Amino acid sequence: MSKIILCMHTTLDGFVAGPKGEMDWINLSPGMFDFVGKLTDRANTALYGRVTYQMMDGYWPTAGDQPNASKHDIEHSQWYNRVTKVVLSRSMKNEKRERTKFVGDNVLEEISKIKQNATGDILIFGSPRACHTLMALDLIDDYWPFVNPVLLGQGIPLFDKIKDRTPLHLVGTKTFAEVVSLHYERKRQG
Repeated sequence: MSKIILCMHTTLDGFVAGPKGEMDWINLSPGMFDFVGKLTDRANTALYGRVTYQMMDGYWPTAGDQPNASKHDIEHSQWYNRVTKVVLSRSMKNEKRERTKFVGDNVLEEISKIKQNATGDILIFGSPRACHTLMALDLIDDYWPFVNPVLLGQGIPLFDKIKDRTPLHLVGTKTFAEVVSLHYERKRQG
């Protein structure tokens, strides 16, 4: 069975965006792009919430075709165009798009089916509300928070709507300049 992997930049105090959705505090580096590229190589499905999907779909399909496209833009654009996209959205659930499935109802059942049938990992980049839904349904297998050296004090939290204690196992860490990536696996019973 495939794993659902959450990759998300976060502040040291646990926010993924400021109160108005601002993410100008995120530190990026070429080494980080190469590292995340290894995760995308093992994934054939991307999972998004509606807002993040619309933002991603407005940029990534042609990002690699631009004359000034970076190595990361080219590689991520190619990945985005070949993978299946799953979008959690009630307002878009009846839309039809190539390589895209919209899930608006029966999230636990639908995502569990997708997880069972996927041939590679399922990655979530961004999409905090979708992540909160998946966390509440205990569907996330691996957590990869990229902890940035900033405290916001308020904003959109990384962790929300968690009903019960969720045991995790630290698999490893990786440092990129001032950003630390933590890799935790969900401990499952049995």
